[in-house]
Amino acid sequence: MIINHLTHYIPDIVIPNEYFFAKYGITNEEIISKSGIKQRRRTRPDENTNSMAIEAVTKALPDLPFPIIEIDLIIGATYTPYDTGGTLAHAVQKQFNIGEARCFTIDSACSSFVNAIEIVDCYFANNKASKALIVISENNTAYIDESDKNSCFLFGDGAAAVFITNQRYSTGDIEIIDVNTTGLGNIGKSIDAVYVRPNHGGIRMPFGKDVFQYACKYMLLETEQILNKNDINLSQLNYFIPHQANARITDYVAKKMNIEQSCVLTNIEELGNTGSASTPIVLSQNLKKYNPNDIIVISVFGGGYSSGAILLKKL
Repeated sequence: MIINHLTHYIPDIVIPNEYFFAKYGITNEEIISKSGIKQRRRTRPDENTNSMAIEAVTKALPDLPFPIIEIDLIIGATYTPYDTGGTLAHAVQKQFNIGEARCFTIDSACSSFVNAIEIVDCYFANNKASKALIVISENNTAYIDESDKNSCFLFGDGAAAVFITNQRYSTGDIEIIDVNTTGLGNIGKSIDAVYVRPNHGGIRMPFGKDVFQYACKYMLLETEQILNKNDINLSQLNYFIPHQANARITDYVAKKMNIEQSCVLTNIEELGNTGSASTPIVLSQNLKKYNPNDIIVISVFGGGYSSGAILLKKL
């Protein structure tokens, strides 16, 4: 599979750490020491999960190497939906009049993007699709309970659009060499550790330590396994893109694998945790850095629990 184009959208409203100090007495130093976050973005009142995804796709149109109406598979990925009837994927299909495409939205918490990639692989392998669009969008600030001092400062909003085919179109293409996902609902605190329950407090993380420990373990494990499976040494890894959950998790995983800091791509300091959109946003933000034959690994861990990894090569 080939990523032919990708773009991202980030809302304009900036929420600095000082916002939480003014409201709850949580200091800037506390937030940075716990998470590495200095600020995050928030949607305007007229924005939502669907509108952010539409903005990301709109940004892609001028450089998309094929007509958008040729897309025959649209997958939305989100755990913060604006509408659970007319889903994220259907909103994009309607906006761009992409007729007769297979169209649905999935949720595996912060692993949703990686799961969507794996689903595209299955559709392509069975000749049920040839041009796919994954739209990933999280409107976390519509769901957070700001009275929850343990996690209210962690989350931000953002979206990305990823166009995938089995055909090369340009020198900017990125090959998806391999993808893996793992369901982990049977370990640790699983579905109770971090959750999004609109009728019971929205986004909450009552067992943050449990999340931290398993995220460190499985993001490391997923990265090592996908590299070993494809006979690639860690020394050959050019860039590592971890889920942007917590800078301390990223630092732990990178240190364990002896990855140089310059090879670790992040945006959590400026955007906070943008959920399943975090890794495709980072991938998109750094497009100009990648050189031909660069090896890139995306590694994620999500609530539920879930984990996964994608092995990429810049063509």
